[in-house]
Amino acid sequence: MTKPFLILQLRPEDEAADDEFAAILRKGGLSSDRARRIRLDQTSLPGDLDLADFAGVIVGGGPGCVSDAPADKSPVEARIEAEVLSLMPRITRGDVPFLGCCYGIGILGKHLGGDVGKAAHGEPVGTSACRLTPDGARDPLLAGLPGEFDAFVGHKEALQALPEDCVHLVASAPCPFQMVRYGRNVYATQFHPEADSDGFETRIRIYRHRGYFPPETADSLVRMCRAAEVFAPEMILRNFVARYG
Repeated sequence: MTKPFLILQLRPEDEAADDEFAAILRKGGLSSDRARRIRLDQTSLPGDLDLADFAGVIVGGGPGCVSDAPADKSPVEARIEAEVLSLMPRITRGDVPFLGCCYGIGILGKHLGGDVGKAAHGEPVGTSACRLTPDGARDPLLAGLPGEFDAFVGHKEALQALPEDCVHLVASAPCPFQMVRYGRNVYATQFHPEADSDGFETRIRIYRHRGYFPPETADSLVRMCRAAEVFAPEMILRNFVARYG
């Protein structure tokens, strides 16, 4: 029997969460019956969750930052972070297939004791020119991607250095650590592999007042999204599902 993928979502806004989930299914080539969706803003992880029941784990993005001071995190953000982090020892110890998107790279970095913060490498909402490293060019999850490609980004925090025992797969000039791998099967991206212009336009509207960009620039960012040619990142989701499903 084919195992489903576990998709963990963190976004508290229904429209943003639904759009992200649909994009993960569409870009990954997954039918809804091959995904178990858990919105951590609404419910806790089941106590009897067995990762062996799943082909892999995909963690979506969200407005929280693992580098925020505890006092600055809402109770929901703190609980979500704690619950995702609670899975990471099992994931990294067992080399469980994992793809963390945006927020997921902060979670992986924090779990590994890496430096996650806002001192450098944050990127405004928009597109970023990314390039494969030599290790990235050899990685099966990046098979078929061009050596250079654009991706949608928008984050306040980033890895400040490559965590110990991680492999550096994708870089950009503003944010060196755009994608990393730990072990053979644990991956995380700073950019959004599921995002396309329509989806990012939706997020710009929803997160207009969340500090990612000056609210008055929203219309120009929407125009940027509509003009952007972002197609390569979604291949990572498709490769992840094909490899582990």
